[in-house]
Amino acid sequence: MDLRLVLASASPRRAALLAQIGAEPARIAPAEIDESPLPGELPRPCAERLAHEKALKAAESAAPGDLVLAADTVVCMGRRFLDKPADEAEARRHLERLSGRRHRVITAVRLIRVADSRHWSRTVESLLRFKRLSPAEIEGYLASGEWRGKAGGYAIQGRAAGFVPWLNGSYSAVVGLPLAETAGLLEAAGWRPASPPAPACAA
Repeated sequence: MDLRLVLASASPRRAALLAQIGAEPARIAPAEIDESPLPGELPRPCAERLAHEKALKAAESAAPGDLVLAADTVVCMGRRFLDKPADEAEARRHLERLSGRRHRVITAVRLIRVADSRHWSRTVESLLRFKRLSPAEIEGYLASGEWRGKAGGYAIQGRAAGFVPWLNGSYSAVVGLPLAETAGLLEAAGWRPASPPAPACAA
């Protein structure tokens, strides 16, 4: 059976990352769930639970030939979650906390093969350090609007790349999807990219 890849995310970043490894989804099926941490829940279990719930939700409307991929990214300092800021004031607080300090980015990936309900999963933790940010840098970043909809209040693939002098882990996982690990999951599940068309012969 040819497997069709379904991405359970509305994130254009995750779709673009998949395209980098030749895994463009046949369908985008965002899974709407409550992403709030449970009382007392730690960051890693939270990311893994949310990725699992997103995959299950998308699989409910999937076809037998679908392979559902979901992911969740959590930014944290110790046990403190740095969620997607609700407004500019919260984004400012995130950046002030991150300034000059280390933090973790945890991305959990869940893959479900709908035909037999088999699951695969990987979780990748990355450690990053922000340089010390000046008030002008913080205000300039807030004015850019790039913080909107981003866990931790920043996007490492954008202007915030200039804030991170040190990273230990997976850059693509910090963006939203660990590519090497995701490629391994897809291979284990039996998914293969479509063969590119043969080049036309010169006359």
